[in-house]
Amino acid sequence: MTHEVAIRPARAEEAAALTELALRSKSHWGYDAEFLAACRAELTVRPDECASGAIRVAVDGPRILGFHCLRGTPPHGELASLFVDLDAIGRGVGDLLLKDVLSEATVRGFDDLTLEADPGAEPFYAHYGAVRIGATASGSIAGRVLPRMRLTLTSMRDHRES
Repeated sequence: MTHEVAIRPARAEEAAALTELALRSKSHWGYDAEFLAACRAELTVRPDECASGAIRVAVDGPRILGFHCLRGTPPHGELASLFVDLDAIGRGVGDLLLKDVLSEATVRGFDDLTLEADPGAEPFYAHYGAVRIGATASGSIAGRVLPRMRLTLTSMRDHRES
């Protein structure tokens, strides 16, 4: 990365690029083309969602390195997605994005966020205190189950207010 990584709201015209980034990121776990094709609809980012402010992107100059999507109404929210482009994985972009969404959720008054993790990403979220609360059937692949996790934010907000 040549510039300082910044995080900003996504723009509606970036939806297609974010969809392709999500699919590339998903391939990190070794999924084949057939699997990724089956996930395309579920991973498609809509322009209206970008324009709504729900999606924030990590950028290095003009290049998008990753993004996250925060949904819901306080006190309970959902980390609907967090993806990092392949060549940025392992370079701190995921950490930066997760810290950003946790900060944003805390400021907005969420008590907790739930998420459905790729099985390979479960340790990443656990590192930040997410705990497995169950499992959810994949919306794309019949018979596939995803870890359902919760991040509790009330302690973060209480710490910020003191």
